[in-house]
Amino acid sequence: MEDLSVLESIFLMAILRLKDKAYGVTIREQVSKTKGRLLSYGTIYSYLDQLARKGYVTKKTGQPTAERGGRRKIFYKLTPAGLQSLKLAYQLQGAIWKDAPAILD
Repeated sequence: MEDLSVLESIFLMAILRLKDKAYGVTIREQVSKTKGRLLSYGTIYSYLDQLARKGYVTKKTGQPTAERGGRRKIFYKLTPAGLQSLKLAYQLQGAIWKDAPAILD
């Protein structure tokens, strides 16, 4: 299992936080909030496709809605591999930053 980039970790955490409301717009809002700047939809969907290819997320098409002109939302969910990679990234970040307060001052 390869290490996640920081941005991949942010995406996976956004999907995990959003639960069954994780689709393009809400993921973009969550990722942008965490990152501190608005990302383009092209960037959002590029990362989501990349995470799906790696097997970290699955896509599921929702029902068409009138408010979207009959278009369907694509919902994302973490796979067991995605959750495991996120846990490993969390452990790695903890190890990296463990003694940071003492040495950064």
